[in-house]
Amino acid sequence: MFIANTKSWYLERFVWLIAGAFILISLGLSRIHSEYWLILTALVGINLTILSITGFCPMTVILHKLGVKSKTKS
Repeated sequence: MFIANTKSWYLERFVWLIAGAFILISLGLSRIHSEYWLILTALVGINLTILSITGFCPMTVILHKLGVKSKTKS
């Protein structure tokens, strides 16, 4: 069983947090306002898939510029 390190906040953990928050927010908004908010959920899923295949994620670029350090060495 894999348990992620939760002793510090690092780049990858922020990406997981932001992706999860976007998904939950879009699901909530789709119930309250319009089903078109589910497009945001799909975009997050597509972005996570691209991240796993290519290693590129726009959110990681933004967080890195804000000074968030990665747990992995690159």
